[in-house]
Amino acid sequence: MSDRRPHIAGREPVHERFAEGFGTIRVLRLDPHADAGVVHAWVSEERASFWGMNGLTEDEVAEIYAHLDTLDTHHAYLLLRDDEPAGLLQTYEPEADRVGECYEVRPGDIGVHVLLAPAAADGPRPGWSSALLTAVTSYVLLGLDRDRVVVDPDLRNEKAIARFLRQGFEAGDVVVLPEIDLPDVQLPEKHAQLAFLSREVAFPG
Repeated sequence: MSDRRPHIAGREPVHERFAEGFGTIRVLRLDPHADAGVVHAWVSEERASFWGMNGLTEDEVAEIYAHLDTLDTHHAYLLLRDDEPAGLLQTYEPEADRVGECYEVRPGDIGVHVLLAPAAADGPRPGWSSALLTAVTSYVLLGLDRDRVVVDPDLRNEKAIARFLRQGFEAGDVVVLPEIDLPDVQLPEKHAQLAFLSREVAFPG
């Protein structure tokens, strides 16, 4: 079992944003092996069942992200609050993902998946998830110069759907993402709620 604290020394953030009352949120490229311990701990929890990695070993999780790291269309990031791990971000080009079969992809679209770290020992802090999502959307919309974010949470994941809608995302269609069974990628069919956030809505002016 590897050290569950990620080794972040020497990794420069690709984006950072100060969140009043919480500290500085940083976005770092995920190191599939150095970060495997903390990521495996998160995705193994029952609350992360919709992430689709329950039951995998730490090595299997590392292998998945090592494969993703070879792609030009999909990327993974570790989110930090100051120097503490705060979440996992994945971005993808919708036209290169199965979600692209379920809606009309526009130029400038980018897809994201976000997994929040467990609440701190002192319990959840009101406003934290919104602050973290604001940092994520500022990175993908402003830092990566995109026009619109698309998310596709599992239809049963009511907490995630509600969180995105509170953040200003507009609900789209309920869709069925097709099963994928390839040598490097295996994903079951997924009933999902699409939602969208444009740059104009997220960061007016």
